Amino acid sequence: MAGLWVGTAAALAAVAGRRGRRAPPPVVLRTLQHVPHYSRQHFTVSRGLGSVSYDPNEKTFDKILIANRGEIACRVIKTCKKMGIKTVAIHSDADTSSVHVKMADEAVCVGPAPTSKSYLNMDAIMEAIRRTGAQAVHPGYGFLSENKEFAKRLDAEEAVRIAREIGYPVMIKASAGGGGKGMRIAWDDEETREGFRFSSQEAASSFGDDRLLIEKFIDNPRHIEIQVLGDKHGNALWLNERECSIQRRNQKVVEEAPSMFLDPETRRAMGEQAVALAKAVKYSSAGTVEFLVDSKKNFYFLEMNTRLQVEHPVTECITGLDLVQEMIRVAKGYPLRHRQADVPIRGWAVECRVYAEDPYKSFGLPSIGRLSQYQEPVHLPGVRVDSGIQPGSEISIYYDPMISKLITYGSNRTEALKRMEEALDNYVIRGVTHNIALLREVIVNSRFIQGDINTKFLSEVYPDGFKGHVLTEQERNQLLAIASSLFVAAQLRAQHFQEQESARVPAVKTQVCKWELSVKLHDAAHTITASHSGPTFSVEVDGSKLTVTGAWNLASPLMPVTVDGTQRMVQCLSREPGGNMSIQFLGTVYKVCVLTKLAAELSQFMLEKVAEDTSGTLCSPMPGVVVAISVQPGDMVAEGQEICVIEAMKMQNSLAAGKAGKVKSVRCKAGDTVGEGDLLVELD
Repeated sequence: MAGLWVGTAAALAAVAGRRGRRAPPPVVLRTLQHVPHYSRQHFTVSRGLGSVSYDPNEKTFDKILIANRGEIACRVIKTCKKMGIKTVAIHSDADTSSVHVKMADEAVCVGPAPTSKSYLNMDAIMEAIRRTGAQAVHPGYGFLSENKEFAKRLDAEEAVRIAREIGYPVMIKASAGGGGKGMRIAWDDEETREGFRFSSQEAASSFGDDRLLIEKFIDNPRHIEIQVLGDKHGNALWLNERECSIQRRNQKVVEEAPSMFLDPETRRAMGEQAVALAKAVKYSSAGTVEFLVDSKKNFYFLEMNTRLQVEHPVTECITGLDLVQEMIRVAKGYPLRHRQADVPIRGWAVECRVYAEDPYKSFGLPSIGRLSQYQEPVHLPGVRVDSGIQPGSEISIYYDPMISKLITYGSNRTEALKRMEEALDNYVIRGVTHNIALLREVIVNSRFIQGDINTKFLSEVYPDGFKGHVLTEQERNQLLAIASSLFVAAQLRAQHFQEQESARVPAVKTQVCKWELSVKLHDAAHTITASHSGPTFSVEVDGSKLTVTGAWNLASPLMPVTVDGTQRMVQCLSREPGGNMSIQFLGTVYKVCVLTKLAAELSQFMLEKVAEDTSGTLCSPMPGVVVAISVQPGDMVAEGQEICVIEAMKMQNSLAAGKAGKVKSVRCKAGDTVGEGDLLVELD
């Protein structure tokens, strides 16, 4: 449809002004009759079926580019002049002296005479827009007037213009969004264009609203928010703060209340400003005012979320208030029951968001599947779990992959963190990949314990990506001793069953008192001897002697053990033929292979499987839906070039070629549902 394409109209909400305000609809200009006389005062021009009014005080645009030629370009320029808008004409080499070029305030040549190289040359026209600073484009009719790709590129260029005006880096985010969806950081024009594309698509998919906000991105801040509560009688309270700086992909992962960083004066100042905002808009319910806080405790307003936040339980723990109850009372019209002086900070609370994600892939790519076994650690003191699942529940690609919110409370931060560590070790989740390992590593990290955190914590602590817990020598020996004890316990149980089966046949019973083992961990083999007396094993690992005691109930998902007086909770996730075991120890799952000395010696003669060359294939790193395919068979691609886009849990992920080559085959199409590891594209 021919019309005036305006970046803010279809996709960008105003950068300034109240968040969530709807942007104006796309402006459409119909053909107007020629007006021979006009003035800069407000006037009305009569025409066939009505009148057209011009008000010089009505602010529209300063400059418009007309992406056309001939009479329609002249027609648009006339109205722009009446409205006091400067115009930019584009032209081919052949149209240098055309009337529309002379009428315009500026003119830019966009190519030679053929239309494909001039008036249909989107790259040249986009460059003309950039060079002249035009704020809007009128396409007239024909040429690019109904070209959807051109319209999309104009929205992106408006984003670039705004980003330049603000100054890089900028944050592009969904106006109606939350939870990190529809958010991208851009450091230059190209990243803004790419961020605009992905953010608008994610916003439309997640919230049914593709409008975006662009704001200044403050590097290395803390993300601290204030919980507010208002009623319909003009009362409002601030319920202290939540520290939400541990994030990945702009989504919070670990939250706590209160914050170690705030002193009473800063807390009060932030709280009072949050309440002032709530009162200014007559807010009545529970809401959250979010701030970015720099190293000098300067704080900057980020946004207000007019809803219940995911992390609200930590506030409930330290204040004793039920925020959902308060929301219901306020909605009915009751006044608040508390005064500001009544709001306490009692103890400390920490929340970990437990997700069905693989933390080893970009700190958490989604995982799907059915929960074959699920056991929450609610039996422990000071533990709360907010979830909506049970054993057998399905984690699908269609919704957020959150499994639960795990909250621990203590009289102080140290106690709350210790309880969280114990709760994570006691959390049983089978059937999907989860992020317990990452959560546990965060809360025991020395920087986190000291309160030295910001929103880039994960990328700073794990610059090469998350690799799991790095074992100390003592921890490694403990794991090897536990694995050896598990192996021997399983062997003894098998011997017991065999003896029961053959009890009717006279036989000489043999009992192995000392086991010589070879245990492989991280491709390193360790010589181990193990002997037992009841539930206690004496284990020698590479010359170091350890004592391991446990119940050794191989049917239980949780195995409490004691190694040289240190209590550990381990989970044996799997035991396979050939001595392979998966053991969750200190939050991380380790692959261990335990063999008898004889079996280890014989295994040296086994042929090793040759690793498959996968450099010429692009497989999906996650389950999801194919949003777009950018190549077809026969195309030449460069290393790092986008091949396709996969959407998983409402987040879009661009997949690129791992090497340069020629596309041999494309195994999927837009709209296809794919699983993790599915082949998407082959390269020669």
